[in-house]
Amino acid sequence: MTHDHHDERPQLTPEQIAAALNPSAGRNGGDLVVETLQGLGATTVFGLPGQHALGMFDALRRSSLSYVGLRVENNAGFAADAYGRITGEVAPLLLSTGPGALTSLAALQEAAAASAPVLAISSQIPTAGLGGGRHGYLHELRDQKASFRDVVKSVHTVRTASQIPSAIAAAWESALTAPHGPVWIEIPQDVLLAETTLPAVTAMDATPRPLHARPELTAVAAHLLANAERPAIIAGGGVVRSDASGKLLALAEKIDAPVVTTFGGKGAFPWEHPLSLQSWLEDRHTTDFLEAADVLLVIGSGLGELSSNYHTFSPRGRVIQIEADAGKLESNHPALGIHADAREALADLLEAVDRREDPSAADRVRTVLEAVRERIAGQDLTLEQQLINSVREALPDTSPSFWDMTILAYWAWSAFDARHPNTMHSAQGAGGLGYGFPAALGAAAADRTKPVLAVSGDGGAMYSIAELATARQYDLPVTWLIIDDGGYGILREYMTGAFGEATATELSRPDFVALAESFGVPAVRTTPETLTDDLTKSFAEPGPSVVVLPALLRMFEPTHL
Repeated sequence: MTHDHHDERPQLTPEQIAAALNPSAGRNGGDLVVETLQGLGATTVFGLPGQHALGMFDALRRSSLSYVGLRVENNAGFAADAYGRITGEVAPLLLSTGPGALTSLAALQEAAAASAPVLAISSQIPTAGLGGGRHGYLHELRDQKASFRDVVKSVHTVRTASQIPSAIAAAWESALTAPHGPVWIEIPQDVLLAETTLPAVTAMDATPRPLHARPELTAVAAHLLANAERPAIIAGGGVVRSDASGKLLALAEKIDAPVVTTFGGKGAFPWEHPLSLQSWLEDRHTTDFLEAADVLLVIGSGLGELSSNYHTFSPRGRVIQIEADAGKLESNHPALGIHADAREALADLLEAVDRREDPSAADRVRTVLEAVRERIAGQDLTLEQQLINSVREALPDTSPSFWDMTILAYWAWSAFDARHPNTMHSAQGAGGLGYGFPAALGAAAADRTKPVLAVSGDGGAMYSIAELATARQYDLPVTWLIIDDGGYGILREYMTGAFGEATATELSRPDFVALAESFGVPAVRTTPETLTDDLTKSFAEPGPSVVVLPALLRMFEPTHL
């Protein structure tokens, strides 16, 4: 069957034709970049200027794009990552060549691991220097894109002005094709600066194709689930990314299947629902329950290290795995692998599956959660649980939160009730430090109507101090909670446990309150008893604020060792 798309193409008005025949003078390659971004629907861009990229940044001045400039490229990448996660739209990230580009790598690794649609556009040395000829240009690398090829979804090189719109459109489509992810474009300095006579870029289309499940696989999955004795569901980040939480809830209720959410899938299923096993994945009681399922439906998760209780999880029943990243299908466990976007696959499955009733399901869930609570209760961890409850009490239900790699965040992965889908985010994909605060700034830039929470330890906070200036400059409504325990707390715990004592984990640090205030950001030192009130006050005030909590926290005992 053939389709004639000709009629769907936008027709130019006589005025637009006249404008195309007589393009404005003084436009350059940089203008083609921003015009293409605007044509694709971008409204906000993140980045940091540099010598080779100035053509792009100058063109911003002639555009309607809103620019948020961060102080370190890696932080700009984290901000774009969060913007992409929160909006589900592409987040453009404008970078310079060499050191500027390379400094974004850790953020792009996180975006790749978490499936965040980031469109990184970097400058390059002049065209004459491309090809590894070692000409000695400032910022020159033998092959800049080689550093990114293993990290991002796709790489696009531009060598002439007329290639710019198509390269950006192709990258845009790649970023938004399930699974979402970061993409890389590089454009030489001279191409960005050269005046162009090409007409202004108007309508662009880069709509990704939907990724549907194959119908024969859906039929088998529906049959297995409807006839299962003890089905269970693991919901991962793919459910959140594809906005499939409603369909997950409908399916779980239709077949009475208990649901556990991974740390990346926080909020994908209602926390207090009778079928909710919550997120206690690092607990043997949960692992045992999932292993005992005769049919286990895994949606939008590769069952990696954190989602499998550090690979101690060994399912005994039949596994059905729905995953948009083909490389993750059966990568850890044999399964009926269904290569599909979570939303599309759940819609099909919901239609195909017969109702299944199991009055005992809610009781079995309650038994597991009681066993988990009992295990934690035996470990004298009242302070940690109190802090999680205090943050939950203060944070408005629809406000997003961004958690750095810190002990309170590891607690939050298991114990925090993310009351809405797509509101709790962390750097657990790649696991790098410094994510929380710059990511929260990106989320606030996406939606200034609600306060945003960032949580860091003192070690992770030092990665992002420069962004206090960004928060103040753009007046972003972010409250930054810094838990100050005088070092890398979790590494201190790991090393003491493994070797009897810790090395390289103790840190000299600033007075965070005085430091924040020197940036013009209001700050307060709090206590466990006053944390709820201090956070509540901070959320109610416009603009950025810092809340510092001196506290030494401990993790609950792992069950995988």
